[in-house]
Amino acid sequence: MVRHATSVTAAVAERGPICSDHVPAKPVVGVPSDSHVHTEWSYDAVRTGSMARTCERAIELGLPAVAFTEHVDFTEWGEGDDADEDAPAITRANVRPLDVDGYQACVAECRERFPGLRIRTGIETGEAHLFRGSVARVLKAGTFDRVLGSLHAIEHDGRLVDPGRLLGTLPADEVMDRYFTEMVRLVEGSDVFEVLAHVDYPRRYWRYADGAYDEQRYEDLYRAVFRALAGTGRVLEFNTKSPFASVRLICWWYDEGGAAVSFGSDTHSPDRVGDRFDLAVDIVEAAGFRPGRDRYDYWRR
Repeated sequence: MVRHATSVTAAVAERGPICSDHVPAKPVVGVPSDSHVHTEWSYDAVRTGSMARTCERAIELGLPAVAFTEHVDFTEWGEGDDADEDAPAITRANVRPLDVDGYQACVAECRERFPGLRIRTGIETGEAHLFRGSVARVLKAGTFDRVLGSLHAIEHDGRLVDPGRLLGTLPADEVMDRYFTEMVRLVEGSDVFEVLAHVDYPRRYWRYADGAYDEQRYEDLYRAVFRALAGTGRVLEFNTKSPFASVRLICWWYDEGGAAVSFGSDTHSPDRVGDRFDLAVDIVEAAGFRPGRDRYDYWRR
């Protein structure tokens, strides 16, 4: 993969200070795996995604591995879910179930076609703490190497609603407080996922009318999520589709006991696989994380 001119020093100058007690001794050269990729098997990438073309692009970039983590979200409550009579209704558009058999057949075909690329199966499951039974049935239907946990909706007026839709309707601070509080519940209420994806998902939809997004304004909320996640030994994702986390924010993860970082483009089209991993590597390295046991591993402290 061709690295941009952006250096660790430049990234730090732009994004915040290096954690003073764990400055890396020297720059690290290496391309991490992309552990958050969507293809035509995700309901929101039917027209843009292609597993085969994503594999081709990943090989061009020199990525050691990709994990095809297709969306698993739900539009109705199922047996074993947290759906008593007071459960909120669900507001989602265009969601459809994952065709597990078709997806896994496509993975098998790509593994045979691209033997030099490690291809992992996976899902990105939304609100796993609320949809325990539904998620369990999907996991039982196939074999998945990587499971991401996400929070795509929070309760509002008796419904589960995308928090991005609430910005502009509710005060921004209230949205973020409610989002991070629910994320702690997600971490504490579900053990099915290994990696927590896009920790500040509403940030993608931030409104200029609310001023510049300030991570430090929500430091206590970030740290609460990080403490809960670190206490379970799980992994934090550096998501390059979202506005970039600062070195400072990744330091909070380190300081709260976080042991590992995963890199994910969250791409829904082949051209964005591994997107901006050069700068992401600079930031994660500056916060004290280094390549793991092998080129397919998470980055670790």
